[in-house]
Amino acid sequence: MLDNLLNVIKTEGVSEQLYHGLVGVEVEENRVDKKGQLSREPHPQMLGSRSFHPYLQTDYAETQAELITDPNPNIGGVLDQLDTLQTVLYRSLQGEDRIWPLSMPPRVTASDVDYIKAHFNRPAYADYRDYLTKKYGVCPKIMTGVHLNYSIPDPVINRLYAHYENEFSRVTDFRNALYFRMAQNLVLNRWLITYLFGASPVAEKGFFDTVPEGLSHPVRSIRNSHFGYANLPDDGVDATIYQSLPHFIDRLSDLIATKKLYSRAEFYGPVRLRGADRLNELSTKGVRYLEFRCLDLMPFRSNGISRHALYLMKLLFIYALVTPVDDEQIVAKLEQAEQDNERVALEDPMQATFKAADGQRFFKRLHELAVELKAHSELINAIDDFAEVITHPELTPAAKLVSHLDDQNSLMTFGVQQATAWKAQRVGTEDLLPRMPRLSANAQELIFRAVQLGIRYYAVRDEHGAIMLMLTFNSITQVIEADRVSDEPATEYLKRMFPDLPLPDVNSDRAI
Repeated sequence: MLDNLLNVIKTEGVSEQLYHGLVGVEVEENRVDKKGQLSREPHPQMLGSRSFHPYLQTDYAETQAELITDPNPNIGGVLDQLDTLQTVLYRSLQGEDRIWPLSMPPRVTASDVDYIKAHFNRPAYADYRDYLTKKYGVCPKIMTGVHLNYSIPDPVINRLYAHYENEFSRVTDFRNALYFRMAQNLVLNRWLITYLFGASPVAEKGFFDTVPEGLSHPVRSIRNSHFGYANLPDDGVDATIYQSLPHFIDRLSDLIATKKLYSRAEFYGPVRLRGADRLNELSTKGVRYLEFRCLDLMPFRSNGISRHALYLMKLLFIYALVTPVDDEQIVAKLEQAEQDNERVALEDPMQATFKAADGQRFFKRLHELAVELKAHSELINAIDDFAEVITHPELTPAAKLVSHLDDQNSLMTFGVQQATAWKAQRVGTEDLLPRMPRLSANAQELIFRAVQLGIRYYAVRDEHGAIMLMLTFNSITQVIEADRVSDEPATEYLKRMFPDLPLPDVNSDRAI
């Protein structure tokens, strides 16, 4: 199946288009007070309702912010928007709130647990949330991380499909095969992501009732081990669910039907198949993109992820697409991959990984692929830099965090200092939106308030080079020339453009 895909890609000359596959980022992060305690402030009141907000949501707890970028073909564009969303969130925080930099939550007290249980303002998800609390408890659900969404450009799929029409009767089936191969290869190589980006070496006091024996020392990633954000052992979820798409659909459907899982939302595998509203529609309507869920927050970057990491992940997605999978051995290989990832996740981060030799061979193949597909220099540089990390464990984020541990094996002091510094940087900038320096102050204020209220925005150039702002709410799009945004207060301006836009009951332009 999908024989000679790499050669077909080169024959069709679509390598460059593959590099422009759409990437979207979802960043989860906890709000804390100035002492590092989980916040008691409500979800920022200047933000639009979470019932429709495209960018700023919350997760299990009211303290868990979730930032969601639009899909973008350019890594720079993704990071620019993520930075803008972070800036809007920071400037909308109330009281002494700031953002905790780590995937593992800060110290958790009984009072924190009681507060989280008692406060939840998303009624549509209340039953599911109560179910999760009863089944897992609070602490495992307030770990945070980064999810990456990736989609293959449709024109590329259509061009490639012409070579496989004898194998697949529908382009939907062909698309599903492409995405499922990608999912399998990402699962098979999950250990590498855990090694490179694992950044949850310790749990703070209160996270575990009793610290597990395997966590008596710092590790690479609690979050990516079975102690972390995972289904319970009795749920019957393991890596072999990815052995084939029919098996994936049947197995997950059975787990939901037998009430092992509440719904698809409770499937915590490393890769989710996205694009169909119902599980049984994945075969008929097809997968439209993948969600990769295994990145810990990068605690040394205020956006939660680095440019280099995104470049590497984009190439890994392409590697996962073109690399054949041995269907006859897939179950055994998935089982081994799960064991390898668990072992890597629980290694001493200061020591070389047992997979070092495999990692060196992997990066050699990745470099060869990048050259073969004429990758840009940014991608090549990312490969070379991360290849060095394989033989230098001290360069991993988990190892760097170890140097910040105090005498109690805690990162509380580091977390508080980082959160405080990041807040000062965010709210102390001269430009309201530093990633949009070419926009006038009025235009920046308009974008800022649009994001707060839940209006989608795009900045594009017209045929004359002028920057145009495209604002969309409730399927209505308004286009404004950035240089002609008036002095009218941003909220009034937006309400005039979108009369149906709900406004929060607060002093709307205070943060601006």
